[in-house]
Amino acid sequence: MRELTDGDSWIAARRQAIGGRVRAARLAQNATQEQLHLAAGIDRVTLQRVEAGEDTLVSTLLRIAPALEVPLSELVVEEADRPGR
Repeated sequence: MRELTDGDSWIAARRQAIGGRVRAARLAQNATQEQLHLAAGIDRVTLQRVEAGEDTLVSTLLRIAPALEVPLSELVVEEADRPGR
């Protein structure tokens, strides 16, 4: 197990990256926030917060990923952390 000694600043950066990937996946499908929040069964403000990189629940991401037809890992795993990279 690796000890995280850098404080929590990396968490905000990861949340921003996840939000950016959600937004990019949505835009790649030419979907609006309205379409995605309805398809995912979440509140529009919740989706806006996810895309803005604010704190979110795993259950929210578990709703967004299938609505976008992408694996959850595509939204949350950093490229450098992917196996074989």
